[in-house]
Amino acid sequence: MPRATSAVARNKRKKKVFKAAKGYFGGRKNLYRTAKDAVEKGWEHAYRDRKKKKRNFRRLWIARINAAVREHDMSYSRFINGLKHAGIELDRKALADIAVRNPEAFAAIVAQAKEGLAAKAG
Repeated sequence: MPRATSAVARNKRKKKVFKAAKGYFGGRKNLYRTAKDAVEKGWEHAYRDRKKKKRNFRRLWIARINAAVREHDMSYSRFINGLKHAGIELDRKALADIAVRNPEAFAAIVAQAKEGLAAKAG
């Protein structure tokens, strides 16, 4: 019986790692063990940061909404509460976009949020 080797599978596996390590500096691109470690670490960061990206964007939207709302003498939390009571169901992404691109429309939304708060209090 002929001797079986893992040559084809091993070369395919190494080729995949080296392809993923393209652009890395020094041994990280052309030494298999180092490249494999670097690529795996890169995949860990990529996986983690795909989750983090969503958090970062939400923080950005909240910061933009907060800055725009404070120009109308209101806090972010009272604004969101006012929107809820006024029955306006815009997400933070849309609100931040309106605040940046169309301040007049955002001012109208803030006025509605203030009315919502007044209706709740009264």
